[in-house]
Amino acid sequence: MKAVLQRVKKAEVQVKDKKISEIGAGLLILLGVKKGDTEKQTEDLAQMCVNLRIFEDSNGKFNLSLKDVNGEALVVSQFTLLADTSRGRRPSFTDAEEPDKAKRLYEFFIDRLKNFGITTKSGIFGERMLVSLENNGPVTIILEV
Repeated sequence: MKAVLQRVKKAEVQVKDKKISEIGAGLLILLGVKKGDTEKQTEDLAQMCVNLRIFEDSNGKFNLSLKDVNGEALVVSQFTLLADTSRGRRPSFTDAEEPDKAKRLYEFFIDRLKNFGITTKSGIFGERMLVSLENNGPVTIILEV
């Protein structure tokens, strides 16, 4: 499982020219589910996202977590994070989990964030989405479990 975290001032998702989700300050989390990923890995990744200290304290140091700053999360499914570009010029996505299983873990991830007390919004699994964000820093972190 792979996640790209972007610290944002705000972010939103549109589907078919209609805004379906938006957050204020917090994290935009792009989530890719790999074949064989488990609920345990999903739980671990959610906990990492909530507790990763990538928000600045009053001294400008990365000492605060999403939970510490009462930040929000916007989770967007993105199987393209699992792209294999080792051969040729067209990426292979054979490492990405089958849609039904991936959707189940995607929804489980969102549920875990909510259980950790994070206000969490999401895109629509499997849809083409327009994602807009105002990256704060910019700060972008890649996590993999």
